[in-house]
Amino acid sequence: MKKQAVIVIDMLNDFVSGSLANPRAANIIAPLQDMVAQARAAGVPLIFSNDAHLPGIDPELKLWGEHAIAGSQGAEFIPELTPIAGDFLLPKRRYSSFFQTDLHSLLRDLGVDTLVICGMLSNICIQHTAADAYMWGFSVVVPRDGVEALDGATQESALEYMQTMYAADITTCADVAASWQSG
Repeated sequence: MKKQAVIVIDMLNDFVSGSLANPRAANIIAPLQDMVAQARAAGVPLIFSNDAHLPGIDPELKLWGEHAIAGSQGAEFIPELTPIAGDFLLPKRRYSSFFQTDLHSLLRDLGVDTLVICGMLSNICIQHTAADAYMWGFSVVVPRDGVEALDGATQESALEYMQTMYAADITTCADVAASWQSG
């Protein structure tokens, strides 16, 4: 029997409406809200992984400019997807939610073997997290309506890459949630 956890990545003010706003983020908010609510109801662990950069230090800032600075409003979760008591919070300073964080240990402690990865951006933080999940031996599930890139071509390319290279199950938020009801 597979034990899943959901990791919601970078659904932050700066990525939705702030300094690195992506208008396509609006497409995934409602499906993610529904899936997150159903995960909580089914007792599926929720892990919120967010950029929390150190000003003037983190290499990503050289590429993308100032964004998601730890403690700033831009680094806060959007109101529609705010963690609650019982959810796990995991700040990160690099693309992958595994890199120099406690994610691997947390997942092992929870007995998780399958990771549902969702949020922003499909071709960057989602893809790097999926790569590390695969390398650590986790099964990867990516709901196509729960991730988004900056444009449609990049979105499809990222999904195809994760399916081909990491055997990711590309599905929908509704299908993921339905599996908790039947499983």
